[in-house]
Amino acid sequence: MNQTPNDPTPDAVQALHRSILTLDTHVDIPWPDRGDFATGADSRCSDLPKMREGGMGAACLVAYVGQGAVSDTGHAAASAKALAMLEVINSARDLPGVRVCDSADALLAAHAAGDIAIIPAVENGYTIGQDIGLLARFRAHGVRYMTLTHNGHNALADSARPMAHLGDEAEPHGGLSALGRAAVAEMNRLGMLVDVSHTSRRTMMQAVELSRAPVLASHSCVRALCDHPRNLDDGQLDALRACGGVIHITAMDAFLCPRDVRQTHRVGVADFVDHIDYAVKRIGIAHVGISSDFDGGGGIEGWANAAQAPNLTAELMRRGYDRAQIAALWGGNFVRILRQAEEVAAAMPAAQGAS
Repeated sequence: MNQTPNDPTPDAVQALHRSILTLDTHVDIPWPDRGDFATGADSRCSDLPKMREGGMGAACLVAYVGQGAVSDTGHAAASAKALAMLEVINSARDLPGVRVCDSADALLAAHAAGDIAIIPAVENGYTIGQDIGLLARFRAHGVRYMTLTHNGHNALADSARPMAHLGDEAEPHGGLSALGRAAVAEMNRLGMLVDVSHTSRRTMMQAVELSRAPVLASHSCVRALCDHPRNLDDGQLDALRACGGVIHITAMDAFLCPRDVRQTHRVGVADFVDHIDYAVKRIGIAHVGISSDFDGGGGIEGWANAAQAPNLTAELMRRGYDRAQIAALWGGNFVRILRQAEEVAAAMPAAQGAS
């Protein structure tokens, strides 16, 4: 991107920011639920009042379940928790000016009507245990993506971060397990995007090869700029481009700047956009997006909550990105892969497990 010394005016920032679909692809919901998403709370980084103040048009609200024991008991508890969280996410449809959306068309219709769109998602394939049928139940709750892993391996795949306290070996599956491969196929059939944030490199690359639809990294950053196991290296970025996928740069300081930098520097919006710049130059504007990981540890100087979202648009404008490019980053690219996943699902056999 061409640098420009001219700062956009606040009015120009607001005009552009509020004219496009601004979609945050990864927001965790606090649990147990406190019922304060609609009213807002100082303890939350993202809620309706903050989204409205920050001109945010949409968010993927995520049912996150941390990794536990890979056992019948652990799986049952994880599944029950995920379903309970999805019920809460879906209850947002009862709020004025909010729509829970399970398709690209519904998302765009909500935006056109001036409503805030909520897209349900699930973080951690641990939530299905060894029951592929749970994916259809998630989809019935509107879920549009699921991360294959979180921190720690599960029955589907190897994680980027093995957990010693769970007794994890380095890579017990060598990437995806047989169950994980079946899960990828079933997610394709259901129109659910395969999310490779948190997975090991082998898991990610295998998922790209297997998936008929583009895959996404819903909340990851660039490893060339910050050598963290949760970030994607150049080969992984190239694989995302090849499959039509998207990396959504996320506002997690540890993923944006190395530890030595963070000791002397408050990680902020400029650091965030450095990762966007790198990814855009490497794989193209069509394969890069934006996420916060709010209420899951995300938040940086200048974008500490949803109300501050225009600061990110201002920095993109400052770097020379135009309206179409900013619209692609903020939501357009995610809408594209949602639609592609829908097209893949429509072309696949209806019977579960069919290929």
